[in-house]
Amino acid sequence: MPKIVITALLLIFFNPANAQLTRYIVSLKNKAFNEYTLANPIAYLSQRAIDRRNRYNIAIDSLDLPVTGRYIDSIRNAGSVTIINTSKWLNQVAIKTSDAIALAKINAYPFVMSVTAIASFSTANEPTENDKFFLENNTGKLISTGDNVPTSSLNGIYDYGLSGPQVTIHNNHFLHNMGFSGQGMQLAMMDAGFFHYQTLPTFDSIRLNNQILGTWDFVANEASVNEDYYHGMQCLSTIAANMPGSFVGQAPKANFYLFRTEDVASEYPIEEQNWAAAAEYADSLGVDVTSTSLGYYSFDDASLNYTYNDMDGNTTISAKAADIAAKKGMLCVVAAGNEGTNSWHYLITPSDADSVLAVGAVNANGDAASFSSYGPSSDGQIKPGVAAVGWMAVVANTSNGAPQFGNGTSFACPNMAGVSTCLWQAFPEVNNMAIIDALQKSASKYTTADDRVGYGIPDVKKAFALLIKKLYTQNAMVTNCGTSIELKVKTCNYISIVAQRRLNNETVYTTIDSLPQAGNFLLKTIAINDNLQGQAEGIVWYRFKLAVDADTSFYLDSVAVTIPPCNINGNSIVVGPNPVATDLSIKVTQLNAAKLQFVLHNSAGQNVYTQTVSQAANTFMEYNIPFNRLSRGIYFVSVFKNDKKILSKKILY
Repeated sequence: MPKIVITALLLIFFNPANAQLTRYIVSLKNKAFNEYTLANPIAYLSQRAIDRRNRYNIAIDSLDLPVTGRYIDSIRNAGSVTIINTSKWLNQVAIKTSDAIALAKINAYPFVMSVTAIASFSTANEPTENDKFFLENNTGKLISTGDNVPTSSLNGIYDYGLSGPQVTIHNNHFLHNMGFSGQGMQLAMMDAGFFHYQTLPTFDSIRLNNQILGTWDFVANEASVNEDYYHGMQCLSTIAANMPGSFVGQAPKANFYLFRTEDVASEYPIEEQNWAAAAEYADSLGVDVTSTSLGYYSFDDASLNYTYNDMDGNTTISAKAADIAAKKGMLCVVAAGNEGTNSWHYLITPSDADSVLAVGAVNANGDAASFSSYGPSSDGQIKPGVAAVGWMAVVANTSNGAPQFGNGTSFACPNMAGVSTCLWQAFPEVNNMAIIDALQKSASKYTTADDRVGYGIPDVKKAFALLIKKLYTQNAMVTNCGTSIELKVKTCNYISIVAQRRLNNETVYTTIDSLPQAGNFLLKTIAINDNLQGQAEGIVWYRFKLAVDADTSFYLDSVAVTIPPCNINGNSIVVGPNPVATDLSIKVTQLNAAKLQFVLHNSAGQNVYTQTVSQAANTFMEYNIPFNRLSRGIYFVSVFKNDKKILSKKILY
């Protein structure tokens, strides 16, 4: 019987349709016998990754556990088998083998769910005839002094040079000038290689400042990515370039991990598995943002091709992994694809994943690029989510790193990843999905989203205001004839707060206080007090304007309070309620200053409470006598003014 089973499996693996495929995905049933535990996550997650989970209330669960080691060993020892990589999120192992007996043995293991052929094996490092990067490679144009290219004329901390328009289209210079250029943030680039990033002057700043934290080649399983394809280098340049007056990226102070996941010599789903492995590694390191200028739908083996129905965010390897990456707290920015003018037409995976920020391409004028892939995803999601400059984008050339033009959502994606990084740096209190939400709500077509640019071109000034409002809280309390308001709001020395008030009989707001702020951009508590003496009884509205820039101001939520009569026309005393539930209120209006005394006696004539106060002229005050510690019964309250009794009243409790 065992021989019959093996023979049947050999026939499956040597089917002519699969004869050339030598790489496989081994899907596992469980993570039993795992050497790691959820109680000790530091064994497989960095402290930075754990801190992210704690900050955003993300549970550490079984997806975080590595693939069971003994399962990997069993697969490796089944025969002539090489482990390529593993995915703990998808609980699967990528292997390379031509050993049919080993494959049959692996498939028979009780912990194995399935073995799926996924790719052939090639060793070349040159693009195939079906080059997915053809658009980027063949429409780039070196920028010369004779070109009529818009440049930056901004006053700020950076002289952007030729890259100014792709920065300012999002108002990202606003964040830079506020001090947010990516400092302290970590960004992982997943791509096909980063040719000569170690020597091109475009990256001298990130090299000198040790902003490149690590590299790994998930295709060749080695550390070096400097000698590989240049596509990733050009994508990196849109974020990291720092060549003053020539080319400055979107987040030049960020820290970077450079991961090669794409094999330009072939096109197979193994590259999606590589992406999943890289995303898991990035997550374990504590990376904040990932930038993916890659996508998949058509493969060298047509039997592996996807259909548009597969672009539902839940089917492909990379889409599944991308959604888990987002669930773990990373902000995943993905190119929508360059299929807008071909027969496929639609977005490509993993931009279909429901929790990623898919990016379409526009030029610096905001016009949609014809090549940019159309949405929606097949399950009806608005895709792309947003758009950035990817048509005539400024990127580094491969010879000397100077700026050149390039086309592709491949460049729109890192432009948006850099913008997202700076915005999240400013608002670490909110999670990845809140940043995506703010970017989409700030975009130019938020109320009229379409299948070309999604919600449109984000404006980080608007996103900045939206996130301040999201974190903002207020509390207002009226005491006698004064309003005390406590604001909790993110401010800094670049921001001033103007408090405005509108009385019940007024139609416009007037400024009652201006509060310049100091220090770093932090959540702060601000107290505002407003004296309402002389005002009539009724509702008073307050609103608070934040002025951030010469042309940037916005209002926080307004608040309304009800005030007692504060326009004093005579003397009065009002005592109540009667019977008393908890406190007895004594409301006193005084034209002239006076000493007041409140005395409470029980039915036996015993003094159980005395309070003496001084009340200023032309004021209304409310005083309270607590009854919660007194016995139930009849009491008598007396009010003395300047030592003369002016009121006595029987009170029931």
